[in-house]
Amino acid sequence: MQVTGRGADPRPGGLPGLAVMGSSGSEAMLGETARRIADGKGPEEVALALAISALGRRDFEETIRRCLEALDANERNGQAWHVLAISHEARKDFVNALHCYEAALALLPGNSIVLLNLSRLALTIGLSDIAERLIRVLLASDPGNPEGTNNLAIALAAQGRGDEAIDLLRAFLEGQHGHPNLLNTLGTLVSEERDLATANLLFTEALRMAPGMASAAYNLGDNLLVMGQASEAIVWINAALDTPPPAEHRPAMVVARALARLSMGDLEEGWKDYEARNDPNWPGFINNLRTEDLWRPGEPLAGRRLLVLGEQGLGDEVMFAGLLPDVKARIGATGELIFATEPRLVDLMSRSFPDTRVELHRVAEVGGHRVRIVPGVPEGGCDVWTPIASLLQEFRPSLPSFAKAGGYLRPDRGKVAYWRRTLEGVPPGPRVGLLWKSAVMAAGRKRAFSLFDAWEPILRTPGVTFVNLQYDDCEAELQLARDQFGVEIWNPPGIDLKQDLDDLTALSSALDLVIGFSNATFNLAAAAGAPAWLIAAKGAWTALGTDRYPWYPQVRLYQPAAFAEWGPVMDRVAGDLAREFGARV
Repeated sequence: MQVTGRGADPRPGGLPGLAVMGSSGSEAMLGETARRIADGKGPEEVALALAISALGRRDFEETIRRCLEALDANERNGQAWHVLAISHEARKDFVNALHCYEAALALLPGNSIVLLNLSRLALTIGLSDIAERLIRVLLASDPGNPEGTNNLAIALAAQGRGDEAIDLLRAFLEGQHGHPNLLNTLGTLVSEERDLATANLLFTEALRMAPGMASAAYNLGDNLLVMGQASEAIVWINAALDTPPPAEHRPAMVVARALARLSMGDLEEGWKDYEARNDPNWPGFINNLRTEDLWRPGEPLAGRRLLVLGEQGLGDEVMFAGLLPDVKARIGATGELIFATEPRLVDLMSRSFPDTRVELHRVAEVGGHRVRIVPGVPEGGCDVWTPIASLLQEFRPSLPSFAKAGGYLRPDRGKVAYWRRTLEGVPPGPRVGLLWKSAVMAAGRKRAFSLFDAWEPILRTPGVTFVNLQYDDCEAELQLARDQFGVEIWNPPGIDLKQDLDDLTALSSALDLVIGFSNATFNLAAAAGAPAWLIAAKGAWTALGTDRYPWYPQVRLYQPAAFAEWGPVMDRVAGDLAREFGARV
């Protein structure tokens, strides 16, 4: 089974659902191939039969060797190319797998299983438009193919066409029974659109049809986690893990259980589970390409050169960077702390941590895999290395260990002064920065954010000047605020809110308050010590089971009583804003 590539990073709001796309080495495929060669007695047929036998044992090296023997005898043997492709894919050699699938399809045009496997691989490596075209070829000759329909829905959703995907599956399932996998996929798509109640019914029905369906049990648990029901979520996630699930599904499930445990305040077990994100099968895995020893919790750091790698999203790098002073203190004066961070953060991090060597890291696609490199730290340039979040077990084992968190970023003083002067030109009254969405709104992320309309009570607060801190295209929301709420949200001039992060941190520090959901900008403002109010989903794991935000002590946390009940939260924020800034107005 393979998991869709609809996002990866573990953020408040949950992980992407597991929509299963079928198996390249399925019994159906092996059976068809075996039948085609059953009567053959020549070297070509014997080699291919041995290849299929090895594939059934998951001995991929033997499979490849036998396929090459068959192709030496007849390079136009499409089945040999097909089995060879499956072996390369199983070894995660996606480039060779793609070439072999293409060769198989050229020799076996219209073969439904080759089309399915090639389209599934295209989805896995992010080529959803190509996958769609391949599946449509299949469905043109076999419109009732359930696996093709399922994977077409996944391909459409991966292109941001979730409504089409939902309509496709609903039309197919209407009046049909016995398709738990399609019900599961439909559930993930409906959940993405915030209809968790319907999604739960779909997952439950899939589990009724297929009680051992690990992906449906996980998806139900993930939905319950998003709804703030962490203990119930763990029950279902454990059920999925006990099945047991395929190896490629397991890390996502363990990370989901980590978030559930962390949201309940169980830091010890939560951080342990969180290490599953370093499994190569985790959807968000990035190969760090380091040859030095990996540091593990409990190992000594004094006097050593430690390379710490920023990971996950930009906001995560900022939030986890609060660990660095503690790590440097443990290393001491005789060692060296090297922090590799996102290029846009290098100047800010260098100023904020003057006793730490700050280098940039870059992430690239190589052969269908993501790799992270640190150009300034060549091989052998450190004694040990670690992804930054793996330090949490050692340096944030309990809530009291967060006591000194917050206020660790140092914005440029000159830039802060510039923005204070610039803000004198806007209407008088409190200046409040706003941010309301993330750059990544797929993979379950939109479930952690309200629609922009919900901001109306806050935006109508009299006497407050609202400042736009939202990166990416947000003109539609700014126009809606003008037309429906009669509010002009001031756009700061001369700054790219996505790229100029040093300037953005300075601007945030010059404001009276920042209000928003958790994204990179909010983390920059909060880490710099700016007054900030965070609006977060019920049960957000980063609250660590508290009614506050341990990562930044000055942050005030607002959460709904139930999933997506944003109205009372926004009213509460608006009331507090009016009361606490009314005197200034």
